[in-house]
Amino acid sequence: MRSSYYKWLNRIETDEERLNHELSQLIIEYHDEFKGILGYRRMTLWINKRNQASYNKKRIRRLMKMLGISSVIRRKRKGYIKVRPEVTAENVLNRKFDAENPNDKWLTDVTEFKVIGTNIKLYLSAIIDLFDTSVISHKMSTFNNNQLANETFEDAVKRNPDAKPIFHSDRGFQYTNKVFQKKLSSRSMTVSMSRVGRCIDNGPMESFWGTLKSEMYYLNQFHDINQLKKAIDQYIVFYNEQRYQEKLKGLTPIEKLKGLTPIEYRNQALTQLNI
Repeated sequence: MRSSYYKWLNRIETDEERLNHELSQLIIEYHDEFKGILGYRRMTLWINKRNQASYNKKRIRRLMKMLGISSVIRRKRKGYIKVRPEVTAENVLNRKFDAENPNDKWLTDVTEFKVIGTNIKLYLSAIIDLFDTSVISHKMSTFNNNQLANETFEDAVKRNPDAKPIFHSDRGFQYTNKVFQKKLSSRSMTVSMSRVGRCIDNGPMESFWGTLKSEMYYLNQFHDINQLKKAIDQYIVFYNEQRYQEKLKGLTPIEKLKGLTPIEYRNQALTQLNI
């Protein structure tokens, strides 16, 4: 018993054990170096390329499992059923991200936020007007569903009742269902959708998400969902009315004429168009 233990403890390490030990050290080193983004396939690639080797990915996978190491990249959820779009449209907008008048072109999308220390996710749905890149409507919910998109749209229409813009979105289930498409049709809006896998087709919307997160969300620690909601509301007011942009010649998104507040300018532009 005890003698067997000491015999095992003092035994000579086999070539196989020595190799596994060396590989384990490399796995730990690369996992730390690449901040945990390497799964067993890419871990095998890095080990082989850097060490001019040809180790089998099954061995690397087995060792990673023994070490309790896995990629931090989100895995595909099991049991997910892909929803087939009911209605799709061409990319009418075609990356023409300029607009001469208010309500010529609207973009929409939904993004996700996490509340630290909880399993809660907050979804933000918004619509921006390409005329001044202002956020004309936004809604938040803990559910990314049709209701969230519908409420965002109804709010935008309530604020701009006679608007008939090109309405551009991705091909998410919120926008491709028949009920939502009927809303657009009833308002005589021109439907436009990004092509599959082409996020750049909705570039300004993606840019706004990136700006919001880098200037507000990533700079703070949100442990409470109401605190996060308040911060998002405050940032959107700041973005619309106080955040100067070089691409708008040093003005805020909806302040394109000197001497006018953002709201005054947008209202004047709409009045001139008899909207």
